[in-house]
Amino acid sequence: MSSPDGLSPALPLSGHCGCGAVQFQIAAPLLGAAYCHCTRCQRRTGTGTQASALLAEDSLTVLSGEELLRGWNAGSGLEKVFCSACGSALFAREPGGGAIRIVRLGVIDGDPGVRPAARQFVDYAAPWEQIPHDGLPTFPERLPASAMADRDREG
Repeated sequence: MSSPDGLSPALPLSGHCGCGAVQFQIAAPLLGAAYCHCTRCQRRTGTGTQASALLAEDSLTVLSGEELLRGWNAGSGLEKVFCSACGSALFAREPGGGAIRIVRLGVIDGDPGVRPAARQFVDYAAPWEQIPHDGLPTFPERLPASAMADRDREG
């Protein structure tokens, strides 16, 4: 659903896991988004790439199913958060159950109001999935935080 100006989604954004047990809302516009081609994301999602967005601090509220959230810490980076009932990848948070910083774009209902602005870890892209020539900047490893700023935000 769009805002009254028709340019950006109305807030709060809503979303849920695959089984619907975990429901959430996002109260502030997403700060930016990017695609990740790392092998960790490939194995976690079963795909060649995944799209995520950066959350404004304290903008996410889990409305139901918080007890189903489980984290996986691969030893570095943010902890990956998923629904233990259906396995849907939902968020990423600070290790040890800290603040949720990232939301997976695929679990948001409707238009999230941001578009991925870069591609990271392209040196690890799956050999069977060619990285598209879509004009997005690419980074062999982790992208700098400034590259995630959404240059294509609607509005």
